[in-house]
Amino acid sequence: MSQNYTPEFKKKIVRLHEEEGRTYKSITAEYGVSKASISKWCSEFSKECQTDPQAKEDYDSMKENLRLKRENEELRKEIAFLKKRRHSLQRKSVRSLPVY
Repeated sequence: MSQNYTPEFKKKIVRLHEEEGRTYKSITAEYGVSKASISKWCSEFSKECQTDPQAKEDYDSMKENLRLKRENEELRKEIAFLKKRRHSLQRKSVRSLPVY
């Protein structure tokens, strides 16, 4: 059974995949859209970027946003690790002090 989706909805789905890095599986589970449809819409949007400068700008913006989100997440993980390591080192140095 074929269902018609609005262009705005299609663009939202493409944005979820391209900009937020969501997988087809997670989008399918949340919105009930088939993986084939999502793949087709992403492909169509990619082709549209070849001819429409505004679409190309939107696509580039989505990719840059995704890259920055991933970089932020990696930095957050690194900071959390370093904080734990610092705390662990501080505890060890306190323990090594002689107690009178």
